[in-house]
Amino acid sequence: MRILVVEDDTQTALFISKGLRQEGFAVDHASDGEDGLHLALTESYDAAVIDIMLPKLGGLALIDETRRRGVQTPVIVLSAKSSVDDRVKGLQTGGDDYLTKPFVFSELIARIHALIRRATQTTEPTALTVGDLKIDLARRKAFRAGKEIELQPKEFALLEYLMRNAGRVISKTMIMEHVWDYNFDPQTNVVEARICRLRDKVDRPFEPNLIHTMRGVGYVLEEKE
Repeated sequence: MRILVVEDDTQTALFISKGLRQEGFAVDHASDGEDGLHLALTESYDAAVIDIMLPKLGGLALIDETRRRGVQTPVIVLSAKSSVDDRVKGLQTGGDDYLTKPFVFSELIARIHALIRRATQTTEPTALTVGDLKIDLARRKAFRAGKEIELQPKEFALLEYLMRNAGRVISKTMIMEHVWDYNFDPQTNVVEARICRLRDKVDRPFEPNLIHTMRGVGYVLEEKE
């Protein structure tokens, strides 16, 4: 899943972005409202975290413009202002949730997941299973045939994305957009390299293979008969 973070404070932005990436999200960061607006209008995100006090274009103006343009990405408004009037204004402008600084990171993660569930009108599963392959989303652990598989955070994020789209062919571009940041070079072989590592851990020690290459198209994770 891909998150947009619009925050001008370097330390706060680093804290949020690093934490989200450790949770398996792909994160794009903008340090001012104009860049944030550009990304929000040109890229696809599962959710956005937007500070109110931003240079060039304020957070509320940013959110208002995205809503005016028809962008419905769920938004968490970040602010040091905690009054009822400030919260009401943030929500009336188009924000879906309001979080006051300072905040506990676990609460931010919980709110992001809640917004995504609400936006997709689905119940977030606690585990995903394909054949004898299972991932525990809460504990960020993977198992095959009951044996735990040690995965790096980006490997887990890639496997999660493939499993959420089990049976569906996923292109390299789609993987780059949802698992890596927008500024990755599309010519890089990072996707192929990670798929290869994932196969070494998920497929090669077991049978049958679950990760399949569709030449010239992309990859699909499925249990073939």
